[in-house]
This record gives sequence, C-alpha cells and structure tokens, in this order.
Amino acid sequence: MKENNNTKPFFNTTIPSDWDLKRIDNCAPLQRGFDLPVEQIVEGEYPVVFSNGILKSHSEFKAKALGVVTGRSGTIGKVTFIEKDYWPHNTALWVTDFKGNEPKYIYYFYDYFDLKRFGSGSGVPTLNRNDVHVKKIPLPPLPEQRAIAQILSLMDTAINKNIQLIAQKKLRKKWLIQNLLMGKKRLKGFRGEWRELKLVDILKVAGKPFIPIQDKIYQQIGIRSHTKGIFYKEKVTGQELGNKRVFKIEPNCFVVNIVFAWEHAIAKTSSKEVEMIASHRFPMYKPKSDILNLDYLLYYFKSLRGKYLLGLASPGGAGRNKTLGKSEFMKLKIPVPSIEEQTAIAQILQTADKEIELLQSKLDKLQEQKKGMMQVLLTGKKRLKVSEHDF
Repeated sequence: MKENNNTKPFFNTTIPSDWDLKRIDNCAPLQRGFDLPVEQIVEGEYPVVFSNGILKSHSEFKAKALGVVTGRSGTIGKVTFIEKDYWPHNTALWVTDFKGNEPKYIYYFYDYFDLKRFGSGSGVPTLNRNDVHVKKIPLPPLPEQRAIAQILSLMDTAINKNIQLIAQKKLRKKWLIQNLLMGKKRLKGFRGEWRELKLVDILKVAGKPFIPIQDKIYQQIGIRSHTKGIFYKEKVTGQELGNKRVFKIEPNCFVVNIVFAWEHAIAKTSSKEVEMIASHRFPMYKPKSDILNLDYLLYYFKSLRGKYLLGLASPGGAGRNKTLGKSEFMKLKIPVPSIEEQTAIAQILQTADKEIELLQSKLDKLQEQKKGMMQVLLTGKKRLKVSEHDF
C-alpha cells in the first residue's frame, strides 16, 4: 500500500483524484424485499435473507446472485453478502443494481458506512432507503475496487476460520464438562470410587462481618450472571454503608450472589479482591483442602447440572423473588472423586479455557486489523498498487 497525496474532498476527509463521488442511488440503489410469511416458506436451496441475515431457505428465489442485503426493519446496520440466488425478505433492503461496480466492494462499503445511524422510530427501528440514497460514496476504479474487496475477503476468511475454531474448542470443552465432571469418562490412572457429598461436608463459611470505619473508603464487589465473574462497584465510605451488613473478601473462595444464583451468578475470589468488601448477599465458602479442590467446585457449578442445583436451592417466583437459601445450598449434593482426580480434571478444563481465551484474543486483533484496513482502503487514505491487467 502507498500513501495518497493527490486528493479531492470527501465528507470531512479527502479521496484520490482518480476516484469518483456518486450518490448511492446511482451506484448501489436499495429496494424493499419481498413479502414471505414464515408459514409459506417451503424448504429449498435458496437462502431467505431477513434484516439480521440468512435465517431460512426457500424453494424459490427473487434476486439473482451476487447480492448485498441490509436490514430495513428490526435489525438495522447488519449487511449480508449473498453468493447464490436468494429471496430478500420484506424486513430487508437489497441492492437491485450494482451499476458496473464490484459487488463485494459495495458490500464492504455498506458495512463500513454504518447504516444504523440512518435508523428511525422509537419502537422498532426502521431504515428509510431514501435517507441513504442521497448520500455520496467514493468509488475507486474497478480494478482497485476488486483489489480492495480481495484483501478484505482474505481478512474475513482468517476471521471466520478463527470463529469456527473457537466454536470447536467450546464444543470440546462442553463435552469435557459433561463427561469428566459427571464421571462418565475417567482420566487415565484414576480408578477409585466417587462419593456423593453434601456441600456442608466439604465447604466452610468464610468472611467475617465487620463494622466499617465511617471515614474510610471501601471497594465493593458484585457478581455478574451467566458465570461472567466478579466486577467492582463504585467505592463507598463507611458512613455511606451505614448499618449495611458487610464482610471482607478472602482469596480463593467460592462466592455466589444469592439473588441471581439461579442465573449462574457465581465466581471465585482472588488475591486482587483482598481488603475489598461484599454485602451479606454475596456469601463466600472455602473448600476443605483435604477433600475439595476449589476449581473443581467452580467448574461443577458452571455446568448445566450445577445451574440446575442452584435453581433448586433458590425457591420462589421469577426474578428477584428466587433467592438462594443458604441452608438449602449447603444441603446440595455433588459427585466428589479423590482430590488428585479433581485437580487433574480442573487442570484439563483450565487448559481448554486458556486455548479459547488465546483464540478469542487473536480474533479480537484480526477484527481490529480489518476495521483499520477498511478505514484506510475504503476512503483512499492508503492506495493499493494495481493495474487494469491485474483482474
């Protein structure tokens, strides 16, 4: 890529002098899709593209490939590229004519253009194509359009492969949880019988209540639902806490939000939370070291079976009325292998988590890299070396 020094105005920036500025309705006009009630869909080979992407397939098509579709009603801003004949649904808008432009380039530009900003309506968001059509977009020569689309497509291929690999790793982890934590599959070298024990026999209550000092500042913790861990609330003074029942956090404890335990609000404390505080709604428990591995316990309660047990110990109606009973919690029974096997199981699951974490970090970097490339390539800030004979 090379810097662009020969430019002309485009919005608040500039575009190369050999690029065109055209109204969208003169280079990639949008049209409302076609009515197709769900009950009239006949399973077939042609994708039905709704406002948020391909959700069904039908025996007939209304538009020829290649296609670019975006949301008209409901989901605004998502852009879908279609490589076969398709049916654009009436909840979507589709490009009826690419006017000689590269379809994949138009797809990437619409994606970059942020169509969400044109949405209107306080209830269901709606995109008015007329608001979009009057806008002008920069168009490089066709060979450069194709070169830009090709580079961004390569980025998408790398991103999609990473997404698929993460999905595979998550499925593998799910299999490990379902089999290792339930004793359906045993690790090599372990043969002893598992025991089913009540939590009261393998856990002890942690965290001693204390009286806050009025002029001291304290950091409170909270616990996110869906096993998403601990977060830090705004700091408060002892005076603001008043008579609120609080205790200091101890490291390496199982902690649960009793209000949302049924929604998987559980976590493990670490040395980072030492000297922080929590209210009585976040009871902590330490495992008896000779019987229970904390990470094994945490993984067990992160499983679907663990969530089910937390729900059993949370009587009441929906929402905030479903409060975890501490005595009921301690009566719950879980399968307990030897401490050595628990540790081995936890280590395997931690390794699986680390693999997923590293892949997610790589995916985030790829997506950020693609975003940066779109910003410079689609506006002409960086040029590709390309000739008419390259495509």
